[in-house]
Amino acid sequence: MVVARTVAGAGSVLAMLSLSGCGFLWNCTDSTAERGEADVRVEIVDEGGRPVGVTAEVTGWRREPHPQVPEDGDEIRFGIRFEGAGQGSEPAVDVCAVDDKREVLGCHTVYSSEVFGPEGPYTGDYYLKADSPERVAEVLLIPNDQSSQDRRTCEDDMKDGGGVHPPDTPELGEQL
Repeated sequence: MVVARTVAGAGSVLAMLSLSGCGFLWNCTDSTAERGEADVRVEIVDEGGRPVGVTAEVTGWRREPHPQVPEDGDEIRFGIRFEGAGQGSEPAVDVCAVDDKREVLGCHTVYSSEVFGPEGPYTGDYYLKADSPERVAEVLLIPNDQSSQDRRTCEDDMKDGGGVHPPDTPELGEQL
């Protein structure tokens, strides 16, 4: 009789755990969003590839030393403009200097919330360190929103991690 109650009690506990969302096996899965096509002007997309209502554009670039560390040599100074920013979302994009084969020479993430300017299009200037700055042929934006604050993976946190994550920042030599 005692054994029967114990078995019945264990079944009730398992049922309660299952109903409450707790379980012994977490179905945690990680995936990375597919990287969008890099361009000078992009419509920023979320992890699902849906537009977030913000566009970003490289307004120009040139090679010059950074004024605070001129001894470090040339960097790539670029202008960027966000349109639609400040309306509830604060997306970020990777900005990459590429050579004539579109191979990455350096990248930098820019958050729309960091860009100075009046209401309307937000514009700003930044410096980007590039491997062999004399080879830079173009400065491109990758449309994927990089602002996701929760980047926990299943490996980091089996219970709360997982889901779709933004693509990694391109590495040197990677072709866009």
